[in-house]
Amino acid sequence: MIVGRETFDDAGVFRLRDDLALIQTVDFFAPIVDDPYLFGQVAAANALSDVFAMGGEPLTAMAIVGFPSAALPMSVLSDIMRGAQDKVREAGAVIVGGHSIIDEELKFGLSVTGQAHPDRLLTNATALIGDRLLLTKPLGTGLLATAAKAGSLGAAANEALHASMCALNSRASRAALLIGARCATDVTGFGLLGHASNIARASGVTLTFDGAALPELPGARDLWRSGIRTGGAERNERYLETLVDWGRASEVDRALAVDPQTSGGLLVAVPPDRVSDYLSAVPGSVEVGAVEAAGNRPIVLG
Repeated sequence: MIVGRETFDDAGVFRLRDDLALIQTVDFFAPIVDDPYLFGQVAAANALSDVFAMGGEPLTAMAIVGFPSAALPMSVLSDIMRGAQDKVREAGAVIVGGHSIIDEELKFGLSVTGQAHPDRLLTNATALIGDRLLLTKPLGTGLLATAAKAGSLGAAANEALHASMCALNSRASRAALLIGARCATDVTGFGLLGHASNIARASGVTLTFDGAALPELPGARDLWRSGIRTGGAERNERYLETLVDWGRASEVDRALAVDPQTSGGLLVAVPPDRVSDYLSAVPGSVEVGAVEAAGNRPIVLG
């Protein structure tokens, strides 16, 4: 075992030989969208992201299903599986099986196995002072999904939300390895700062973020200003209370930084002389902060 639970990385890594390691992860959740096929795609992209966040390539996946068979027709599960299958195939992997149970609430996800070279991994413990922090997808899936459930999200914003959650992090991962980056994490349920805090503590550094530079899905900040709130963001903020120096960050930037993401982007620590290369290689990526020497708190949001 060369990456375990001690550093709160996105997946476990087990070395098979000097040039080959297995990456293993599992992720599942209740529907965040109403369309079954779309839900299957989002759930699959979310689970596959853990392998990409470690610098690996997915090989196989196994489905995990909790299905309320008395309340929903089996066609719903068929559509979910079809969406997942399409997304897994896009990632270059295959679904080889799975397990289902009867449940009161629909849940779906994947256990994914990937491969990587043991010397070319992206982990939480390898951020270096001076690295720049780049984020590859905009934030706000929690806010937009909550608005969508309330029927108050416009068509364009809804489309942007779905496109972001379905997008694989494969390109962002491969680009990070190509430019020599060694540290990354994917941004999911604990929000940007929650996942960033794992990097900061594992690497023994402080991560500083420019709140105004954080990219947003269409209208995410405006939704927060209109009163949209999520329970996940409140839990994230409580968890981060002793870990973050909130600095001069505005309330809305603070809200975006703790918004729980579903199938979010990668946060990558990039050597300063390779930032432009990464930005060119990964459309939509944005520089949002820097790695500094350890300070009073692991995270600073300014």
